[in-house]
Amino acid sequence: MSDFRRLLMLGLPLALALLAEAAAQPKDARPGTVCITPQSWCRAVQPGPPGAPCACQSPSGWIRGVLK
Repeated sequence: MSDFRRLLMLGLPLALALLAEAAAQPKDARPGTVCITPQSWCRAVQPGPPGAPCACQSPSGWIRGVLK
């Protein structure tokens, strides 16, 4: 298999996943109202200043993040 084809097969799904995640985030949210975690995002339970710690609930428990 050529290097280009291998790169395409590995890179395309990753690029699509990243684009889907970025598109899923609310664009109309005020600063400090969205919590960004390594796995996902959620509306902030307690809004605050951007960069402040926050958490999102997941099926396996709370995941720490930062306010955007």
